[in-house]
Amino acid sequence: MFVEDLPTGPFTTAGAAGLGLSRKQLSAAVDNGLIRRVLRGVYLRADQPDTVETRAACAALVIAPGAVVRDRSAAWIHGVNVFTQAEQEVLPPLETCVARFRSPTERAGVDGGTRDLSVGDVMTVGAVRVTTPLRTALDLGCNLRRREALAALDQFMRLHAISRDQYAEAAVRFFRRRGVVQLRQLIALADPRAESPRESWMRLAIIDAGLPVPVPQFWIEIDGVPTYRLDLALPRHRIAVEYDGEEFHDRTPEQREHDANRRSWLERDGWTIIVVRRGDFTGSQLDRWITELRAALRSSYSTRRW
Repeated sequence: MFVEDLPTGPFTTAGAAGLGLSRKQLSAAVDNGLIRRVLRGVYLRADQPDTVETRAACAALVIAPGAVVRDRSAAWIHGVNVFTQAEQEVLPPLETCVARFRSPTERAGVDGGTRDLSVGDVMTVGAVRVTTPLRTALDLGCNLRRREALAALDQFMRLHAISRDQYAEAAVRFFRRRGVVQLRQLIALADPRAESPRESWMRLAIIDAGLPVPVPQFWIEIDGVPTYRLDLALPRHRIAVEYDGEEFHDRTPEQREHDANRRSWLERDGWTIIVVRRGDFTGSQLDRWITELRAALRSSYSTRRW
């Protein structure tokens, strides 16, 4: 069987068997990049786009009637990815919920639960009921670890035009809910200008260190023209904090040359550049660049006589 013979929509392991694909053939097709595993037991031809509608159609194959997709799975459908790198390789169960006093969904590949949801907390995407972007963001603000929670709030603001006031108003309902103290703290820090989760992590680390709040995505103008954009900046101190992740190493030679020229120009113009990498968010590695940033913030001039 050729890939072209498979349906353009998602299908399950059982559906693949009905199409004449054995488990071994299905696994080989995934390994060869012809088919991708979207959820546990749900597959899609690799030539099909990854869209919100496609993700919802995949979820529809495993969700129980009356259930609502929640938390990280809901974020995924809304285009906000809060899964770890490992979880993207070994897919976690689809997170769903039903109303209180009903039995949670029990089926392979699904993490069922219960949740108090109002009518306004739920929307339909394709054929799937899913918590709204606002409700999903607030749930994640309570349920995720602190830095991941801020990154989720930032990304929902950015992608779904949710304001800080909307967060604060809706969070009133979460009174006494587990995690609501963290949620309220993070709402005050959330910023739609963050373009990646790691930028949110850097900003939170700086704030937690008691240092000035940096400006995300700050533009440097040359002759009145916005020319260089910084991940995070402390403009008064001419300090930039930049994240060099996995994608930095995948850049072309031309892009690397541009980056080198950009940083050379910034340094000549009096900017201090603090570089943060993937493993720099815990322990001694975190202490290293926070200490470097703290030192850069110290003025060479003091009002003290000695």
